[in-house]
Amino acid sequence: MKTYLTLIRMDIRLAFRQKVVIFFNYLMPLVFFFVFAQSFHADQGGAILQVVTMVTVIGILGNGLFGAGMRAAQERENNILRRYKVAPISPLPLLVASTVTGLVVYMPYIVLMLALSHYRYGMAWPDNLGTILVFIMLGVTAIRSLGLIIASVVNSMQESGILVQIVYMAMLFLSGTTFPTSMFPDWLLTVTQFIPATWLVSGLQGIILRQETLVQNWQAVGALILTTATGLFLCVKLFRWEKEEKVRPSSKLWVLAVLMPFVLLGTWQTHAKDNVRKTKILERQLDRSRTTLIRNARIFVGNGKIIENGAVLVKDGKIAEVYDGNIPDPKDLNASTTEAAGKTVLPGLIDTHVHLGVPGGMLDDWKDYDVNKAMQRELGSYLYSGVTAVRSLGDSLDATLKVREIANSGEKLGAEFFMAGPLFTTPGGHGTEYFRAMPENMRQQAEAQFLRMPKTAEEATKAVEGLKVAGVDAIKAVMEAGVGGALYNRLDPAILVAIGNAARANKLPFAVHTGDVRDIEDAIKAGATTIEHGSFHERIPDAVFAAMAKAGIAYDPTLYVGAAIPQFAAGKLDLLTRSLVQQVAPPKMLAATRRMMESPETLKMRKAMGDYPIDMNIAKDNLRRAWQAGVPLVTGSDAGNMLVFHGPTIQYELQLWLEAGVPMDVALQAATLNGAKVLKADKRFGSIEKGKEATMLVVDGNPLQDVKAVEAVSFVMFKGERVNRAELLKQE
Repeated sequence: MKTYLTLIRMDIRLAFRQKVVIFFNYLMPLVFFFVFAQSFHADQGGAILQVVTMVTVIGILGNGLFGAGMRAAQERENNILRRYKVAPISPLPLLVASTVTGLVVYMPYIVLMLALSHYRYGMAWPDNLGTILVFIMLGVTAIRSLGLIIASVVNSMQESGILVQIVYMAMLFLSGTTFPTSMFPDWLLTVTQFIPATWLVSGLQGIILRQETLVQNWQAVGALILTTATGLFLCVKLFRWEKEEKVRPSSKLWVLAVLMPFVLLGTWQTHAKDNVRKTKILERQLDRSRTTLIRNARIFVGNGKIIENGAVLVKDGKIAEVYDGNIPDPKDLNASTTEAAGKTVLPGLIDTHVHLGVPGGMLDDWKDYDVNKAMQRELGSYLYSGVTAVRSLGDSLDATLKVREIANSGEKLGAEFFMAGPLFTTPGGHGTEYFRAMPENMRQQAEAQFLRMPKTAEEATKAVEGLKVAGVDAIKAVMEAGVGGALYNRLDPAILVAIGNAARANKLPFAVHTGDVRDIEDAIKAGATTIEHGSFHERIPDAVFAAMAKAGIAYDPTLYVGAAIPQFAAGKLDLLTRSLVQQVAPPKMLAATRRMMESPETLKMRKAMGDYPIDMNIAKDNLRRAWQAGVPLVTGSDAGNMLVFHGPTIQYELQLWLEAGVPMDVALQAATLNGAKVLKADKRFGSIEKGKEATMLVVDGNPLQDVKAVEAVSFVMFKGERVNRAELLKQE
């Protein structure tokens, strides 16, 4: 032990005397720190976290590859190691001393950088500082081991420089250390998983941003420890005291042996891709952590208040402040500025009734139609259109669970997704004929919307509990499916009550699809949270609306689908000419829908849809009187039905509400805060209020005066991230 301590003390003294050591461990990282901090505007919120990660990893690479690798080769070539040979001293104390010296030299810089980040750029001191320091120490020892093995397999300083530069540049540019991995295509992102620095970057970001533990990063921690152990072991075996001792060129392959833990991790990641997903999510969280001031805008708060000239301060993905006049200087807030004069800021729009598993149109060939990819694209279409949250009321369970995980985790960008899974209904009526006209894979997807109908209250309770365990966000039952009961048979009211009781017991919103007044009355008795559709052909009595208002049951009239069904049955395609529809709908699907309107299969579907008794005057009158009766209102479109394409749904729904006589401010509140309440998410979003998520839509003009202004999307902000709308529809 005395030998180890003596060598460590000597090595530390020598290290601090060398300018190259000071340069690579302090000066170069500090230069990078300030350059990146200025480039990324680190004073504007969470960008400093990205700078800390990048500069830390650059320092670790410099410390290990240059500070250990090139220095060891230099000492052998200058015959410094020869002096230790006659002591005699074994190689292990020298290697341990080099590793400990690297830690002693480098760790003070980490403390210095964190202090600069805190006092200069406002970064909060991390609560898990110990975890961060331990992970950095593991990174330093692993990369130093890699540097030492490089020194062990080269025969000259020149070879050492070449090999170190190759490894250094690969890790510097392909790990996310200098270029954000969000710029990389998926195949390159998978390749980066073979590189140790990638795991350093993702591990540090996870620990700093998400307060992850070392256990949660066990793959990276294990690989770093194994790399350190393997590197030191091989360095002892390959150690040379004098420059005259040469090794064969093939010895350089030992470098791969040290990297083998990461080769194995990378190989696993080509299959599992969990770290690839984590990397994407972390990049998104970094984007959302920036500070922005949207100023000089009209603000529709969502709770009835309107600010004619104000500003919204966004910080760390949340609304940090809402200003009503007296807008502060962005420099005083360390915020970037977005000018919004002549524009209106709205909470993100919410569609509480869609069917994400069906597309709303047709294709010439369905055999290659991938439902999961289609649903991910559809969520992107919603976000593109400013609809930032959707609830799918009837889709296959497995598919929607997978898509929800991808979307809501941030792995792929799209509207926040809430789901009910398969719905409770009793097949019958014209449904068989309608589904027979569908392509096979589409029919399977449509039929997967339905559960086996429980016959007793006990079965109903177990079915609801099963859906709760699976992770659904709501329960849906269909009293009379289709509009006016054209598709299915009527549900037993006693079973409906059992489903409602189970939904309440499991604290799940209960949506009930109705077709006439009798259905609505049964839904009220069953404790529905929302009435879906109401009735398109029967006037709903005022007494029923009074009962809904008293019970706080929300009304979702879905006028969009009520307008679309007669158009589809009549072969009209006017709804496809809307600008936003043409922007977001898949071009092949739009073209095929136009072409196939007169095909035999489509004619069968049109005939079945034509059996729906729809009177839009009655539907609009029901909505108007529901509003006058004080019934809570929410917006839904029933997207996925023919001609109701996913994406710009709420804009047209609002237009129909205005035609029904509902004031625009009431309609907009239904499409924002009221919708969030139905989703049980109003504490997070739905209004422009301090402390809520910065999820909002900025439109040109004033939608309170011109409903079409809601379609004039200027930009969308989602949880603090300004959405690149053009990229949304390119996602695979």
